[in-house]
Amino acid sequence: MPLLRYSAYIFDLDGTMYLGDALLPGAAETIARLRTSGSKVLFLSNNPTRTRAQYAAKLTALGIPTTPDAVINSSYVMVRWLQAEAPGSRIFVIGEQPLCSELAAAGFDLATDAGGVQFVIASFDRTFTYRKLQIAFDAIRAGARFVATNPDRYCPTPTGGEPDAAAIIAAIEACTSHPVEVVVGKPSPIMAQTVADILQLPPEQCLMVGDRLETDIAMGRAAGMATALTLTGATDRRALIDSPVQPDYVIESVGELIGQTEYLDC
Repeated sequence: MPLLRYSAYIFDLDGTMYLGDALLPGAAETIARLRTSGSKVLFLSNNPTRTRAQYAAKLTALGIPTTPDAVINSSYVMVRWLQAEAPGSRIFVIGEQPLCSELAAAGFDLATDAGGVQFVIASFDRTFTYRKLQIAFDAIRAGARFVATNPDRYCPTPTGGEPDAAAIIAAIEACTSHPVEVVVGKPSPIMAQTVADILQLPPEQCLMVGDRLETDIAMGRAAGMATALTLTGATDRRALIDSPVQPDYVIESVGELIGQTEYLDC
């Protein structure tokens, strides 16, 4: 039976809606059907390498018309969290330009050395260097707080994947002996609260759909949402069987939300 019983649907992006620049099967049709039925649709990503506007533009170009306010990603949540925690603070970011631009636009002082840094932010960074690691090391040893956008080990791509923020976090933890203090992306309750603030719905009326058990499904379950795992990204059936985190539903792709759905039996 199609899963059209929920008031809101929250979709992960990489590995759930698309891989690289290609939509996954049934993605556009599913979103169109859900919107026509009156359900709220929100896109949720741990990937900080695009802004909300850039994600909306990508989805629109792929055939899913989307506005920036329908997208939440870890850089947006990081900005919100830092604004509440220490507005205007001096920060050192190990991350790519979209994250840096959003933080600068929000009034934070982006450092290029360790002097006076209050927060070190670890993120997905394909320009990571030893120099960046040295600055993070110096800043944290001088008292800076160590936080991160997301805990993902890798980001799915059509050719396999790219090392993600967990690799950066691990490098900093290894040399400083300081564990990361806060991670704002899925499965963090900080990300879940951002979703709740936007949707303004009881969690049991929401379905979280994603391809990662340890982030998408774990966050949804902890927040009291129903959860659906799609097998188009980071998780296969063997990993599902072995995991302590189990979804309410398993689907081959998001297209099954409006078609034949397999209920998890375990």
